[in-house]
Amino acid sequence: MKILDIGHSNYSLDRAIVELQTTVSQATHDGSIRIIKVIHGHGKGAMRKAVRDWCVDQTGRFRAVVFGEDYEMFHGDSMDMRSECGIKTQVDFGKLNRGVTYIWLY
Repeated sequence: MKILDIGHSNYSLDRAIVELQTTVSQATHDGSIRIIKVIHGHGKGAMRKAVRDWCVDQTGRFRAVVFGEDYEMFHGDSMDMRSECGIKTQVDFGKLNRGVTYIWLY
């Protein structure tokens, strides 16, 4: 799992999305990273909205996008992602953390 912390970097929204695009492109090209955990923080929600809007615009590029508040045992994509990627424990699992978004790559 690759962790991309754009929420604590003082990036503008545009710069944060460029960092996200670059990280996703590199991970996709490399092929060894299956999940990117994007930390966008809580704040006013502008960074979260920008990240999630970008993910929606990229529909079909990812196996799934799991919002932190959905990352729990009753969410199908969450459980499939954990199972297929061999995640046994993870600090945010079941915490309803709106400050993160998980991108599950093909």
